Amino acid sequence: EVELQTDGNRSGHLQNGELVFDPEVNEEVIRIIAAQLAEIGDQFDKEIKARVVNDLAQHFLNENLSGEEITQRMSEAVEALARAIPSDMEQEKAMLVLAMVLTKKIANTMPSLLQRVFSTTVNYISQQLHNYIVRMVSAVKQ
Repeated sequence: EVELQTDGNRSGHLQNGELVFDPEVNEEVIRIIAAQLAEIGDQFDKEIKARVVNDLAQHFLNENLSGEEITQRMSEAVEALARAIPSDMEQEKAMLVLAMVLTKKIANTMPSLLQRVFSTTVNYISQQLHNYIVRMVSAVKQ
């Protein structure tokens, strides 16, 4: 099982002070998945209304909300969009792409929120969609 890094790099850890990479992942597999998700994201980008982005951005601006509460708001927004945008694709794939598109739209609207929205999205994806990502990578490898 390999960690899919958000910056496109392979995951690794320090062992005896030296960086050791986790098992090799076929980088072509990652490129194929990324291209597919980007294409879907471009389609979804047009469907997401500014109001949804602004409402979610307001939650990120609320310093009183914990990370868990913000992740819950992200989850609610993604689920609502997944229901509202007609799609014949797997629900989990749609939710993954919607989370990434929302992150991009919020960061473009309010760049000061980039760090908070990015870490929230990573948490959301890790909690809700990790198994789907592993299955997706495995399916493309075969």
